[in-house]
Amino acid sequence: MNAKLRVVMLSLSVVMLSACTTTSGLADTTPLTPEERYVAEVERIARIRGIEVVWVNRPEATKDLVASTDD
Repeated sequence: MNAKLRVVMLSLSVVMLSACTTTSGLADTTPLTPEERYVAEVERIARIRGIEVVWVNRPEATKDLVASTDD
């Protein structure tokens, strides 16, 4: 009986301590760009389907390439 009580108390204390972990690392993340969201979504779907994705030309944010002319 005494050994069972010790096991229960130890298990309870471990569960209570694990509930006290912080999530401060999650709050410091920066928002994703549209390109990063697209890559993450494609990789998530591929992982679900069991497909390995190898990016040849990974989407990246590009600057506006339209030249403006000043007359």
